[in-house]
Amino acid sequence: MTRTAVLLLAMLTALPVAAQIYSWKDKDGKTHYSDIPPPSGPVKTIRGTPVPAPVAPPVDEQEEGKAAGEQPAADDGKPKTLAEREEEFRKRRAAEAEAQAKAQQEQEREAERQRFCEDARNQLAALNSGQRMARMNAAGEREFISDEARSADISRLQRQIDENCSN
Repeated sequence: MTRTAVLLLAMLTALPVAAQIYSWKDKDGKTHYSDIPPPSGPVKTIRGTPVPAPVAPPVDEQEEGKAAGEQPAADDGKPKTLAEREEEFRKRRAAEAEAQAKAQQEQEREAERQRFCEDARNQLAALNSGQRMARMNAAGEREFISDEARSADISRLQRQIDENCSN
């Protein structure tokens, strides 16, 4: 009973080995063997079922595609090579990374703008409060802000808020 089960298991695991193998000659006369048939030309099936010949779409369908403004495929129905698929994948990945980086830069710019607006509004509120305010001068000494300097700062901050802070 155990031997029968082991034999059955061995036979089932051997099924994937029964894949098709194709043989063909290229334009230089070199013989190639592969489990994937070539895109065109005569193919000899060494193991497995024969490959049907590729069928081209009727001429009127090709004309309809051109009339509808579609670009004809550059590969003319041939399957893309691994290198072509890899290049397309890399281009898509680079475009996605670029879009993500652009979105992140836009978010950082928006966050910086929000911080600036909040700081400007806080400074404007402090200036409008009427309390005495002081600044450090070039010598590092503390000097109080005059009424003229206060009004100039208020108008400058209000102008910056109006220009940069829409909400």
